[in-house]
Amino acid sequence: MAVLVHKNSNIIVQGITGKEGGFHAGQMKEYGTNLVGGVTPGKGGQEAVGVPVFNSVKEAVEKVNADVSVIFVPPAFAGDAIMEAATAGIKVIICITEGIPVQDMVKVRSYIKDFDCRLIGPNCPGVMTPGEAKCGIMPGFIHNPGRIGIVSRSGTLTYEAVDQVTKAGMGQSTCIGIGGDPIIGTTTKEAVELLMNDPDTDGIVMIGEIGGTMEADAAYYIKEHGTKPVVGFIAGQTAPKGRTMGHAGAIVGGHEDTAEAKMKIMAECGIHVVSSPAEIGKTMVAALGK
Repeated sequence: MAVLVHKNSNIIVQGITGKEGGFHAGQMKEYGTNLVGGVTPGKGGQEAVGVPVFNSVKEAVEKVNADVSVIFVPPAFAGDAIMEAATAGIKVIICITEGIPVQDMVKVRSYIKDFDCRLIGPNCPGVMTPGEAKCGIMPGFIHNPGRIGIVSRSGTLTYEAVDQVTKAGMGQSTCIGIGGDPIIGTTTKEAVELLMNDPDTDGIVMIGEIGGTMEADAAYYIKEHGTKPVVGFIAGQTAPKGRTMGHAGAIVGGHEDTAEAKMKIMAECGIHVVSSPAEIGKTMVAALGK
């Protein structure tokens, strides 16, 4: 059992006729993902990467039973694309788009809470269940099916964690890139909770960044409810205060936002904290007693 996406998910790409959407839709299909269609308003009736294009998400839900959407829509229109997917009945909405205005995301988060859906992202690499479904931009070749779940705010560090886990002889159950923006759909704690409750996940890698309280919130949840070993890493250990580093959400405001403070909280909550991504694989092996 995987979380969020699996081999039987009916997946569409919003923005499939654009350069990024078309390229990554092709990569997803090539991996073996069950890609059933795409959406570009005004281009319904065409084909892209061998799947039908629809004018709306509602039409895709009605005609190909879509239940997962991956969004590659330009920032100015991505907020509307998320809300359209929610309104149409999509259960898992994965928004890859970077640079969506914060004001748009405030409206989006308020709007979608009334719908039975889960948003991953925006500004994220997507979700990957190795051997079953690739939804987003994660490179398929570094993943192997297995029993380690990965949650990360950073796209490239997601790949590093995957590579570490694979090289240590363990594969991944589901990898969730939650995104690096200040306002995102699914938090670190919520993603960890999904994997903690997944019977096919034995251990979890949690990668965070400076800024915000998401990692601390997840750590307190793990302390109270954790049943599996968690290996944690915080990026931005040398970041200066008051300066955005990479992601829009990665900015040190107060003392609690620093990498040092987060690592301390995580360690106190029983998480196996590493100071370098290079230690993730061997630390997980040790934590599992393998």
